[in-house]
Amino acid sequence: MKRIFQFIFLFCLMANNLSAQEKKAYTLEDVIPGGSNYFNLVPQNMPGLQWWGDRCIQTLKDEILQVNVKNGKKTPLLALSEINHALRACGEDAELLTSLSGASMPWPEKKAVLIQQHSQILTYDAELKKISRIARISEKDAANFDFCKENGFLAYTVGKSLFVAQQGDFHATTSPVCMGNKEDGDRNIVYGQAVHRNEFGISKGTFWSPKGNYLAFYRMDQSMVTDYPQVNTTTRIATLVPDTYPMAGMTSHLVTVGVYDVNSGKTIYLQAGDPTDRYFTNISWSPDEKHVYVIELNRDQNHAQLVSYSATTGEKEKVWYEEKHTRYVEPQHPITFLPWDHSKFIYWSQRDGFHHLYLMDTEATANGEWKKGKDTESQYCELLKTTPLTEGEWLVQDILGFNESKKEIIIGSTEISPLQTNVFSLNVKNGKRTLIGKKDGTHRAKLSASGKFVIDQFTSNSVPREISIFPTSGKTANGPLLFAANDPLVDEYNMPEITLGTIKAADGKTDLYYRLIKPVNFDPNKKYPAIIYVYGGPHAQLIHNNRFYDARGWDLYMAQLGFVMLTVDSRGSDNRGVEFENRTFRQLGVEEMKDQVQGARFLQSLPYVNADKIGVHGWSFGGFMTTNLMLSYPDIFKVGVAGGPVIDWQFYEVMYGERYMDTPQSNPEGYKGSNLREKAGNLKGRLLIIHGGMDPTCVPQHSYTFLRACIEAGSHPDFFIYPEDGHNMIGRDRVHLHQHITRYFLDFLK
Repeated sequence: MKRIFQFIFLFCLMANNLSAQEKKAYTLEDVIPGGSNYFNLVPQNMPGLQWWGDRCIQTLKDEILQVNVKNGKKTPLLALSEINHALRACGEDAELLTSLSGASMPWPEKKAVLIQQHSQILTYDAELKKISRIARISEKDAANFDFCKENGFLAYTVGKSLFVAQQGDFHATTSPVCMGNKEDGDRNIVYGQAVHRNEFGISKGTFWSPKGNYLAFYRMDQSMVTDYPQVNTTTRIATLVPDTYPMAGMTSHLVTVGVYDVNSGKTIYLQAGDPTDRYFTNISWSPDEKHVYVIELNRDQNHAQLVSYSATTGEKEKVWYEEKHTRYVEPQHPITFLPWDHSKFIYWSQRDGFHHLYLMDTEATANGEWKKGKDTESQYCELLKTTPLTEGEWLVQDILGFNESKKEIIIGSTEISPLQTNVFSLNVKNGKRTLIGKKDGTHRAKLSASGKFVIDQFTSNSVPREISIFPTSGKTANGPLLFAANDPLVDEYNMPEITLGTIKAADGKTDLYYRLIKPVNFDPNKKYPAIIYVYGGPHAQLIHNNRFYDARGWDLYMAQLGFVMLTVDSRGSDNRGVEFENRTFRQLGVEEMKDQVQGARFLQSLPYVNADKIGVHGWSFGGFMTTNLMLSYPDIFKVGVAGGPVIDWQFYEVMYGERYMDTPQSNPEGYKGSNLREKAGNLKGRLLIIHGGMDPTCVPQHSYTFLRACIEAGSHPDFFIYPEDGHNMIGRDRVHLHQHITRYFLDFLK
């Protein structure tokens, strides 16, 4: 019997070894976006899932399906051929559709489909089987489309101008209303686009009122901003392509907010006063369309006010709430009115140290006294009654919508872990939160019109992807599973071991999360070189409880080549609260580097790591960190690759740069301490700088001036530029980029 057990054990061991040997090695073409085999090896998805009221639908290329919310069964709803038949009936100039994958059904009670393709946006009435309304866009290069389902109007931009067109009869010809110069536009005046360089949560420039009677929009005057001289080298003689780029401490653009009246055709502007050195963010509307709300900040970004204006006259009405912080206030979300009580709205604030929701009552005034927040550096002034809806050392990340019948808000939050997003229903009356879906992993959800169901897309380190429908009551632990994906990379290829853990920050008390990847076919008796992949800056987090704990394909590839790969989310990164993030204020790079050095010390303590062969790589803020670590700790970090690095924060854009560093004029020591040109002579190891030739985010001047400083200091970095590329390489350039980075580490660290 003993021999039988020994035989079985040896057989299983041999089978496991054989299985590991049979699995393939991956290439950069397999694991890098833009690679020829990349999309074949990512977990598959179930595309086109969305809500039609409380009915789940799936839009595919040739048809639209209805998905039963109780059992997941699919039934045909509409076919592409049916809609094209209706288009043919409209005449020879009809543009037939090629796909329904981008269709939506935004009217919960109408069987009507909204489809945009190229130069037309149409509504198909599935009851009458005809095209009911259509807008045809004659202008070339139209972008930033914003359709209003309440009135059938479409806002869009062409160049710097804003257009508003109305859906009408197929054969009707309508001339869109234009804000700006219709012919060619003034490049210095921009209408209907995101402003303030997309900071403060700003992602668009048009905002329809709830009933569609008005359109609020941004107007940005950049005539006073210095142009940055980007150069296009593809022309016979290189061509100047200026990029309007306000740098820290320099003159910034002027922003105003306009309101277009759909019925009268008139436009007014909010009377906010002189816009110089002010930011206007998070535009929203009152449910009755009488008031426009804006969160306004001073240039120092340490004082925010919630202000309302008359939608018809533009007159300033009142300040509803104010907030100050000794470092910075950072509003990211507009106010949201309760759908069942239009006298109350939700305001987002970090005044207690974490992003939480506060219910404000427009009919109940407060004394207007300034109070201290739980974050001792914050102050707030309530001019109306305020009730905290969420509290604790975690943060709200999203409001998905409402379940009006139960008076609940559906939110995404980090309550379970800062490494993941979970979905909860939040009772407005008693503050009770109920988990929706599984406790583990990261969840992205779409809420049905009534708020009774969510389409939940779930992933974790152990689950490639699951898509389910859950009731928001939380009573059903497992709703119908619509889709479960395999992970072909894990199934077919020899993978490294990936572990998650914590180390102490340089302050000796704060826990920092790390992700460690051991080499493929790890041998504990070997000594391996190690690379730290770093970011470290605000609004970014590199470790989540999802596929591979967020490790990138390049990290896995380097593990296959025999490198230990480590990532640490240091202080200054996202989703850990205000104190965790703003410890870096006015001295970017200092505290973050100390924490990354803790990561390097952790690597050096591992018996299988070669302590003399530690490298570092990062992009953007991570490029700044990489360069800084190589120059500040040259005895630890021997090889670095810095992509799109910030070298001198006075060259960075005004909104982001001044929020975290103040101005060069008010913080000269901070700017000097983070100016990497000052450390150019410290370089001992091998450092490769990579930059996009027309980077509009971190302009090439950063790298050029660093090279000059190194020449003068007698140090020798390497340099590679991607002509005409922006801040990140995409497509085949991205594969080439990672080939180049890999070669550098193989040449100098392996």
